[in-house]
Amino acid sequence: MPDFELSSPQPPTSWAQPALEGTVRSRTAFVALVIVVLATSAACTSGKSGETGSPAAQPSATTHQHATNTPGTGATAQASPTQLRAEFEQALGQNSLLVARQMRAVVAGSPELQQAIGGSLQENTAELTRIVTAAYDAGQGDRFKELWQRRSDALGAYADAVAKGDESAKQAAVTALNSYAADHGTWFAKASKGRAEASASANGVRSHLQELTGQLDAYAARDYAKSYQIERLAYEHSFTAGTTMAKESITPELSLGFDAPPEKLRSAFTMLLGEHMQLIVGAQRAALTGAPEFKAAAAQLNANTATITKALGGIVGPQKAAEFQTAWASHVEGLMAYTAGVASKDEAKKATAAANLETLSSRLALYFSGIVKNELPVEPLTKAVTEHDSHLIGQVDAYAAKDYTKAQQMELDGYKQMLGVANILVGAIQRTVKSGMPVGGSKTGGGGTAHGRHDLG
Repeated sequence: MPDFELSSPQPPTSWAQPALEGTVRSRTAFVALVIVVLATSAACTSGKSGETGSPAAQPSATTHQHATNTPGTGATAQASPTQLRAEFEQALGQNSLLVARQMRAVVAGSPELQQAIGGSLQENTAELTRIVTAAYDAGQGDRFKELWQRRSDALGAYADAVAKGDESAKQAAVTALNSYAADHGTWFAKASKGRAEASASANGVRSHLQELTGQLDAYAARDYAKSYQIERLAYEHSFTAGTTMAKESITPELSLGFDAPPEKLRSAFTMLLGEHMQLIVGAQRAALTGAPEFKAAAAQLNANTATITKALGGIVGPQKAAEFQTAWASHVEGLMAYTAGVASKDEAKKATAAANLETLSSRLALYFSGIVKNELPVEPLTKAVTEHDSHLIGQVDAYAAKDYTKAQQMELDGYKQMLGVANILVGAIQRTVKSGMPVGGSKTGGGGTAHGRHDLG
């Protein structure tokens, strides 16, 4: 994978209100937050027996354990507040990326891909509705689903208008989106029993919708760098809004654990690893089809690697972080080498790339096992990385065969796996990081910057 120079993201300008001030800075602020959280987590978990920071439970790297599951639906029932938070985060983050890709497929004139992504969006909407129902009640779940459908319809109308160059239809879609945002804010204030403010919620929704429409405007103008930068911001904001959706469903007393360093650490890792998964998918598909946005997709993939590396540096130091960056970059390059083999229909190249990925999986597993002082055996870590590669190999094979439905399913399965991987790593880090590690922003480069979040609730 070539290393491309990145430019600073610019906010979209498709709507006159409200301006997206602060979104340009939010990614940098989030890096600072991750570093501080990692260091704080190290401090909180390094004390003697009986002190704060008990180890997290260890779920499988491939599944997310719920307190109770509704048979046959995957719905969460009687889940803990932190489980609801994790589910909200993943589902909302996923939705943002699916919407961005579907809107682009409309502009690119790819009806088969658009249909497949539409199926994924339906599945995502059903999942979100189940989570809302579990967090609030069935009546609020029904109202959410109704509002969410209005949102989907308006975003689809906006994409159609951009594809046709119909400015009047674009404005009508914007009007519909503004109306949806206001009604969503009113709904959330009622569902949360006043814990959320309607106007603040509506403003957060509008800002996020601006990002989704802005990334499409940039894409249609062939400003792919800007489009992919905005896409990452939209993902970050929708993912972190999951915290708000979960937090406002419970009393302040029950949500105290949301601010605990281990929970923030879990959230940060899940977001960054999920983003990694989705960015590779975007880069693979662009490379496979020779799309002009490949450079922009690759640039954001490299930026994600840099973010994870900088975050890890807060607990393992710069030398170990540099080792990770080298191993992680090789992992990405191996996946792109496989993609190149698929694109050229070169079976030998594919076989070589697949073999190299197996070796790289072991290398990454050894690295992760080493930084947690062998608290985690190498074998399950290798299995987790191998499964991650299998999802990405499977999706690119299916995409090349134009089996877009299968490609989407492999993508969604791989994205969901990232939560289990994050849980495993966080639990091990809690048990092994010692008090000698850097604590506080001044020592880690984090500073005291707070992360500004947009509420989608």
